[in-house]
Amino acid sequence: MRTKLFFIGIAAAITQIAFTQKTEIKRLEPSSWWIGMKNPELMLMVYGNQIGQSEPQISIPGVTIKKIQRVQNPNYLFIFLHIDSSARPGTYTFTFLDKKKKRINSNFTLLNRSSKVEGFNQSDAIYLIMPDRFANGDTTNDNVIGMREKYNRREPYGRHGGDLQGIINHLDYIQSLGMTALWLTPVLENNQQHSSYHGYSITDYYRVDPRLGSNELYKKLADELHKRGMKLIMDMVFNHCGSYHWWMNDLPSEDWIHQFPTYTSSNYRPSVMSDPHAAQADIFKNTHGWFDRTMPDMNLSNPLVLKYLIQNSIWWIEYLNLNGIRVDTYPYPEKEGMAEWMKTLAEEYPQLNIVGEVWITNNAQLSYWQKDAPNRDGFNTHLPTLMDFPLTDAIQKALNEDDGYDRGLARIYYAIAEDFLYPYPNNKVIFAENHDWARIYEFLGKDFNKMKIAVTLVATLRGIPQFYYGSELLMTGNGWQSHAEIRKDFPGGWPNDSINAFTPKGRTPLQNEMVNYISQLFQYRKSNPVLQFGKMIHFVPENNTYVYFRIDTANAVMVVINNHPTESRSLDVVRMKEILGKYNSGKDIISQELFTDFSTISVAPRSCRVIELH
Repeated sequence: MRTKLFFIGIAAAITQIAFTQKTEIKRLEPSSWWIGMKNPELMLMVYGNQIGQSEPQISIPGVTIKKIQRVQNPNYLFIFLHIDSSARPGTYTFTFLDKKKKRINSNFTLLNRSSKVEGFNQSDAIYLIMPDRFANGDTTNDNVIGMREKYNRREPYGRHGGDLQGIINHLDYIQSLGMTALWLTPVLENNQQHSSYHGYSITDYYRVDPRLGSNELYKKLADELHKRGMKLIMDMVFNHCGSYHWWMNDLPSEDWIHQFPTYTSSNYRPSVMSDPHAAQADIFKNTHGWFDRTMPDMNLSNPLVLKYLIQNSIWWIEYLNLNGIRVDTYPYPEKEGMAEWMKTLAEEYPQLNIVGEVWITNNAQLSYWQKDAPNRDGFNTHLPTLMDFPLTDAIQKALNEDDGYDRGLARIYYAIAEDFLYPYPNNKVIFAENHDWARIYEFLGKDFNKMKIAVTLVATLRGIPQFYYGSELLMTGNGWQSHAEIRKDFPGGWPNDSINAFTPKGRTPLQNEMVNYISQLFQYRKSNPVLQFGKMIHFVPENNTYVYFRIDTANAVMVVINNHPTESRSLDVVRMKEILGKYNSGKDIISQELFTDFSTISVAPRSCRVIELH
């Protein structure tokens, strides 16, 4: 059990030892920055024995020290710089004079900006990968000296050896599916004792986990994607760090993290943050309680913590020429700090897109979190994009139910009909599954036809589609029983795998059919702006059938879903005359069937049509 007294006791003991040791620098973060930022201010965090008692000196043209801030722990020093546009790139020396006027030096690098940020948007289709479980492209980094957890592919919650090189090796495959963007679960160092393969227990915010690769390899992945016209989305965690983060044994101050006399978890109730009747005790526990015993809760009310994390995200945007950010556990930190982060990034990178994980399946509560929402408390999150959990919930339930007024496909209709609650309803990432829920094929009772419908919905509804690795292989697993079940290794990603599902020969006929179906749909979407940005018009579901259109000034696509298990459906085309009356013919892009008139449109049991209208 981690307690307040434990952390403070460790810090006090180390501080006492520090007075008997020589002054030194162990870390300067960030150790590099860019010239020409819209905001010329930069905060440096310097860590080392007694460094807080030293006096920093610099001699860098165009760079001045605006403020020096010392904190409770003398092993830290915070330096606020102003970097003028007249500064020149190069590696410079920071000098620190201790009490005996002895010099301690550390390097700092200035770079010219070369980033041209192009954010992800509705034109993209996102492929979500858990790097440790996708492909092992470099077996030499499976075990790394200094990393607490060792390689053990037999352990469901262990390190399996997947890495960034494995992803680079299979970009052709990912692109062949029609995907245009990659979202990787966090790749930064997670030097925990066990079960940190997922990446959400960060122990160093400026270092890629060496078992996944290196900062340079991460940059290579970004460059390889950009060469292909693809995009990279980085998963960032502001709510918590890992319990073995290097600062946990010597915190800058007591309030760097949220601490309690005994371990206190979050109540996991983000709804309280928008609830006008919420008790302060519930709000406090949501934002201050720890997400997990191994995930200390960061205090974003501390301006130094917030500044550190904001700058870290900017550093990665510049370093990688990043296209977007996915924010983990978005409503669990202090919302004011998160809003400041969003606003800061928007000012520096107007084209960057950021999607927040706000795990709420109620549209009224979820809409509070999108920027510019007309919230009665006047709060603006400045968060541009949300993950559409209400739609996910609707899809998972709808395809397993009979028709009804508020059941079956009507669930999807109502989830979409509540778009009026959002300032930017198309700025939502839509998905049938992710790395936290049961596999959608499992949800749907391993029904192949239901699976095809789910894929069609994600590919053609409004929003930004996100697809989870392995869905194309009909992977199964119940995430509520075990996260390991929904995070299995991609077969063929390891040198000695007996099956290589990256190739048609390594897949079953049903898997190949699904891979081909996904590729056909998403390649079509990639080349068809109407499915990306077109207006959506849908009709109230009737008789297990849901019909909607995507239209723009020049094009239209009609989507028909029949979820009845045994009966075909003929559409009431007269009801849809307001759109169909403008077109004379069409082509089903799945079956290639041609329509020369629209007097009769039928759809087979538990199937769908995607018809391009002419």
